[in-house]
Amino acid sequence: MFKKLESVERKFDELTEKLSDPAIISNQNTFQKIAKERSDLSELIETYREYKQVACNLTDNKTLIKNEDDKDLIAMAEEEIPALEKTVEELEQKLKLLLLPKDPNDEKNILLEIRAGTGGEEAALFAADLFRMYQRYAEEKKWKVEVMSQNATGLGGIRELIAMISGDKVFSDLKYESGVHRVQRVPSTEASGRIHTSACTVAVLPEAEDVDIQLDEKDLRIDICRASGPGGQGVNTTDSAVRITHIPTGAVVACQDERSQHKNKARAMKILQTRVFDIESQKRNAERSATRRSMVGSGDRSEKIRTYNFPQNRLSDHRIGLSLHNLLHVLEGNLNEVIIPLRTHYQMEALKNRDE
Repeated sequence: MFKKLESVERKFDELTEKLSDPAIISNQNTFQKIAKERSDLSELIETYREYKQVACNLTDNKTLIKNEDDKDLIAMAEEEIPALEKTVEELEQKLKLLLLPKDPNDEKNILLEIRAGTGGEEAALFAADLFRMYQRYAEEKKWKVEVMSQNATGLGGIRELIAMISGDKVFSDLKYESGVHRVQRVPSTEASGRIHTSACTVAVLPEAEDVDIQLDEKDLRIDICRASGPGGQGVNTTDSAVRITHIPTGAVVACQDERSQHKNKARAMKILQTRVFDIESQKRNAERSATRRSMVGSGDRSEKIRTYNFPQNRLSDHRIGLSLHNLLHVLEGNLNEVIIPLRTHYQMEALKNRDE
């Protein structure tokens, strides 16, 4: 591990030197590429240098105890050793985590898809609650949220919603949100006060870029039709709705929210491109070994991952046995209380599998 860290540190120093080269500074594309590469290594190198400093202090203290005659100095050195040893151990563990292979999609924007499942109107209302939770979290992170397509209900619920969330490391933060989210509460439409159980599915797909996947025109069937449902005269009286089918995978995307056929087609193509990229990624993951799948998580969207119990003000994540009794606080967008334990769990699983 330390040979690798020394090699990475040399590379980091080389990148730092390049950033002061006038020829590189004058070429913005090259400069930004090198700056990004250096930035990606900065946390690892800062941790490594801190580790070296603390390890050096620990060695100095142990040497001092052996060679020093001054009892007061020896006592001070002995007192510091336990804390230094603990810090060395913690930093070594952090270095192991930072050296784990990065998910190539972590830097990507995402396509967030939320669909109401069992539970009728109550499920649709819960889907709207989930979207508001992700919106508020995105606001806190200074991310941009753009609704690409939605099918709303008359009571303010959502049957289906697709949104693009753009910003810094969006997929890295939200990739563990995919799955079935279950809610237990008394619906506003329930007169007798009975607790109902409803569910929604959430899919978090890394945004596909042209370099990731290109769709061949001959593999697409594009249908143009008149928009339906609420939307106003401008939408419902023009042939602006677009439905695109990717024949090889059977993936279908329909967009009708915009009045312009051209805009609906562009949105549908972006969603389709991302879905096909995800289908191909899921296929590749399925072909990997069971060990590899356990390292990255199953990503199975049919898996019930979380329960939101309103009577008990409790959120439970079933994958890691996490229970929080501040459900309303989390629904206000304070998702870090769930995301950080999830990320830590999967990092430790990856580390354990690598060591085995």
